[in-house]
Amino acid sequence: MSSLKDKKSSKTEPVSALVPPELATRPAEVVIGRIVGIGADGAPIVDFPENPAGEPVSSMATACYDLGSVGRDVALMFMSGDPCWPLAIGVVTHPGGKDGVNASAPAAAADEPPECLKLAATREIVLQCGRASIVLTRAGKVLLRGAYLSLRSTGMQRITGASVHIN
Repeated sequence: MSSLKDKKSSKTEPVSALVPPELATRPAEVVIGRIVGIGADGAPIVDFPENPAGEPVSSMATACYDLGSVGRDVALMFMSGDPCWPLAIGVVTHPGGKDGVNASAPAAAADEPPECLKLAATREIVLQCGRASIVLTRAGKVLLRGAYLSLRSTGMQRITGASVHIN
């Protein structure tokens, strides 16, 4: 009987007592920032008020972001409450459908492709679909590979080079 009484009277420690004070974090708060770019690894590059780095920083993300996300507002949280470690948790949708897009940027129709699309990399760019690929290298090489290659032109088709080898 006394053992049952001892179990009832014993108190369990609160969870906060189990976490050392140096590991305790501030309460989670969401900060609204802006996606200013996409890194080579696909991570969003963000800027936000009171950014300690003073310049846009790469962040971790809970979703995939693409170049269409650049210029949009994004909800950010910070790992362990540290503003040096942002985590993009989602693009912000504003009432009225503006979705946080920079007002100074010209508005394009949703179905209209951009006038110019630039992909840039320091070493190489690879476009691949199945066994077909186009590779652009830093040295200036353009490599076309595929099981079947067809070149068609409604105008003149010119092949020039220091030397041209066919077969």
